Amino acid sequence: MIHVAGAGIFGLSCAWMLARRGATVRVFEAQHVGAGASGGHVGALAPHAPDNWNPKKALQLQSLLAAPALWAEVEEAAGLPSGYGRTGRLQPVPDDQTAERLQDRIAAAAQHWPRDMGMSLTRDPQAALIPDSPSGIWLQDALTARLNPRAALAALAAAIRARGGEILEARPAPDPAPDDAPMIWATGTPGLQDLNAALDRRIGQGVKGQSLLLAHAAPDSPQVFADGLHIVPHADGTTAIGSTSENSYDHDRPDHQAQDLLARAVAICPALGDAPVLDIWAGLRPRARSRAPVLAPWPDRPGHLIANGGFKIGFGMAPLIADLAAQMLLDDRTDVPDLFALP
Repeated sequence: MIHVAGAGIFGLSCAWMLARRGATVRVFEAQHVGAGASGGHVGALAPHAPDNWNPKKALQLQSLLAAPALWAEVEEAAGLPSGYGRTGRLQPVPDDQTAERLQDRIAAAAQHWPRDMGMSLTRDPQAALIPDSPSGIWLQDALTARLNPRAALAALAAAIRARGGEILEARPAPDPAPDDAPMIWATGTPGLQDLNAALDRRIGQGVKGQSLLLAHAAPDSPQVFADGLHIVPHADGTTAIGSTSENSYDHDRPDHQAQDLLARAVAICPALGDAPVLDIWAGLRPRARSRAPVLAPWPDRPGHLIANGGFKIGFGMAPLIADLAAQMLLDDRTDVPDLFALP
């Protein structure tokens, strides 16, 4: 038996990867599936910019390329959709000078990304949702994908149960683990706070995020990135907008900044102006001090792993983090990239 604490994207992905390899898993969740940072709306699986290439970008690319097979397998086991789709991305280009500078980025994408998933400039984007562009030029790529966070978590939970795993909601993880069983701690912002106290140093913190879900159907359209916002059309006929990144906050509930998101999104894509708001989400996203996800043994706790710090790239990094976690527990793998070490 392997225990997992936390039913967000890291916890459920790790549990699934273990279950699909034949391990018996039990997930403890203090509230409900997706209660923390994974329960938002956006689901933008967007790659890092390909210029200034480094190991972090290479590992993220590896994870993004593993996503289609993972989510197809989860959907088959669960009988539920995840909302995954590699629909690409559009970004407005402000002026001709920027378009010229982007040639280096386009060349870097051609060097580092798969040949059929690169970047290009266009004056004629083929999309149902097109952001305004002052220059009449857009940067497009074919690598960016989307996922419906809540649907994806529901599919993961169903797939785990279909493989005989347990998910115990409203059940905080026991500490220590029962029968000294291996444990993965994927407990988001509360987990980072616990680590700060337990290790007497700053491992990470929560950053408040807010997002919106609109009733606007453009299911096959590329997502939009502009003015720091992700605008993501989902397969179910909704469109997500987000997210804020707030280091200072008085509470983790929605506030006026969520309405600001809507105004900014409509300025980018006027077609969203009449779309009703279906839901507003707010929560604390776990950011490690290293700004990279953490996948590392818990010091002085044999058999315990920490999987945390997904922040803005948790859904995109989940396939790689989960696969590595399974190898660490089932195959005694120790050569995990230094990028994922505890800060």
